[in-house]
Amino acid sequence: MGMIQTFNQAWRIPEMRKKLLYTLLMLVIFRLGSNIPVPFVNAELLRTMFDANSAGLLGLFDMFSGGSFSNFTIFALGISPYITSSIVVQLLTVAIPALEELAKQGEEGRRKINNITKYVAVGLAVIQAVGYTFGLFTNVLTTENVFYKIVIVLVLVASSCFLMWLSEKINDKGVGNGTSLLIFAGIVSRIPTAITTTFGQLKAAGWQFLGQTAEDGTKSIGILSVLLFLIFGLVVVVGIILVSEGTRKIPVQYAKRVVGRKMYGGQNTFIPMKVNQASVMPVIFAVSILQVPATIAYMAPNSGFAAFVQKYLSTNGDPGFWIYFVLDIIFIIAFTYFYGSITVNPVEIADNMKNNGGFIPGIRPGKPTVDYIVKVTNRLTIVSAIFLAIVASLPTLLQHWTALQIGFGGTSLIIAVGVALETSRALETQLVMRNYSGFLK
Repeated sequence: MGMIQTFNQAWRIPEMRKKLLYTLLMLVIFRLGSNIPVPFVNAELLRTMFDANSAGLLGLFDMFSGGSFSNFTIFALGISPYITSSIVVQLLTVAIPALEELAKQGEEGRRKINNITKYVAVGLAVIQAVGYTFGLFTNVLTTENVFYKIVIVLVLVASSCFLMWLSEKINDKGVGNGTSLLIFAGIVSRIPTAITTTFGQLKAAGWQFLGQTAEDGTKSIGILSVLLFLIFGLVVVVGIILVSEGTRKIPVQYAKRVVGRKMYGGQNTFIPMKVNQASVMPVIFAVSILQVPATIAYMAPNSGFAAFVQKYLSTNGDPGFWIYFVLDIIFIIAFTYFYGSITVNPVEIADNMKNNGGFIPGIRPGKPTVDYIVKVTNRLTIVSAIFLAIVASLPTLLQHWTALQIGFGGTSLIIAVGVALETSRALETQLVMRNYSGFLK
């Protein structure tokens, strides 16, 4: 209800309503482009190809592109190259001193790092576009002319760059994080199709309660599977909200100081440490990393490497499902810790507290304070990491053990709910800043 009230309050303010409408317009443009096919594509052959490979590796790309990948539209690359580039550059920032110095140079340094990220993203977009055009989708094209294929590559790369520009415009003139909102729009757009497909499967199975397994091992969907998924989805949404909104308050007390005839300090406050500091980014990064082998495999779909990826790194491979399952959990936990380490700086917090005469009751200033903050952060991070890993993985197991094929699973739910909460918080922040600005005027 708080989220709905926030949007209602923002809608009544002309300035905020303009930002909301601008964000909505950018998302509408994204969805329109997601339905414009690239030139020289045979739609029938494309549909046949994806009917035969509807699960596994292809599903990863399709989730991020909101269905653009399976339809081979101009936004088939989606925002994925930019996300992968962000991962690479952030990891290199920790490893390369020059990039680390840039990160410490404030706004100017962040601008330079952002430009580097864009250049890397364009390079990745070119690699992916060439792989799709001359590899994965080459059999569904109506032309063998190399020039026309180069045109397709340019269209895909230009569209990916346009999405990067679109996300930046949302950041500057809209509400929320542009990259996350584009992914959110793609996920939400799949819900009507998922509902229609599920009801179609139930009808084809004769509305069986438990479902059945045929002699060839294929499974039919049952009403129980759908109910379990709905219950799980509700629990996940509630859990994500509780974890995302959860905060550990570290008490801080400031010593009394006498300056002239006035006394300062002596007040009690707290440091709010969020349970989930990284929000949905570890899940997005984990899926992006797991896409890398598939991207390479798509450049040579008939090669031995492609067969290896399909068998050992695919959700429909054997034993690839379990390898993918374990790697997904490991990457989510690792990226949660990584984001926690770059989001919270215990040394800086302890120094600021010490310089202002503050201390944590029962903890000495200096290194003991740093150690205490690190211990609290690690405990919160492990809770957040395990929660994200479980929520992202359990629906995959549910769909593996049943015939239920929902177009979105735990990963999609985490991203969708997390982005909705982030956008609501961003809206609240802008409302507060606007009220302060009005008060100061």
